[in-house]
Amino acid sequence: MSQPRNREQTEQRILAAVGEVLAREGFTGIGVNAIAKQAGVDKVLIYRYFGGLPALLAVWGRSGQFWPRVEDLIAEQPDVLTLPPPERLTRFFSHFIDALRRRPLTLEVLAAELVARNELTAVLEEERERWGQAVATLLGGDDAALWQDHIGATTVLIAGVQYLLLRARKIRRFGAYDLHSDASWDALKASIAAYAQATLVRPEPAGHARQDKP
Repeated sequence: MSQPRNREQTEQRILAAVGEVLAREGFTGIGVNAIAKQAGVDKVLIYRYFGGLPALLAVWGRSGQFWPRVEDLIAEQPDVLTLPPPERLTRFFSHFIDALRRRPLTLEVLAAELVARNELTAVLEEERERWGQAVATLLGGDDAALWQDHIGATTVLIAGVQYLLLRARKIRRFGAYDLHSDASWDALKASIAAYAQATLVRPEPAGHARQDKP
């Protein structure tokens, strides 16, 4: 087996170990020694391949193991970029919700960030900020001007999804919704779709105002 292949496998073991140590110890117990032990490698390799703990966390944060990558959110339906804005937003949120529901460790990390912010949580925050910029580009597409009026609302929707999923860790219900039920999440997705259809409407071109039917 070639050396590059060996390195790739070792890097994947190290990245997997990051999640395993975080799940078990949280941010207070994570360190190069703990990750190296979990991965079964010499800690020297972590410095050689990643440069240190903050850089390793940054790579882990954008690897898809912690936070869903933008390309993964559209992989199942690559035509999403050609869809009208309402359908684009609807598909994105459907995939985003499903992706976070499949990542209990991510929810634990988000909860930990609310309790104690530190240098390591800041690294993951920065990765999510980059993700947010990529999402804005994805959703905007050729309709950037239209999306400018909806950036705030989209941000609130993303934050709302995260809050409900964090709440679901400890509390089952929120209002009329059972946060452990697929049916409730389907209903929330439908509400987002209705919002998108009602608000993400291209303005009529000047001189082409719609006339009411007699």
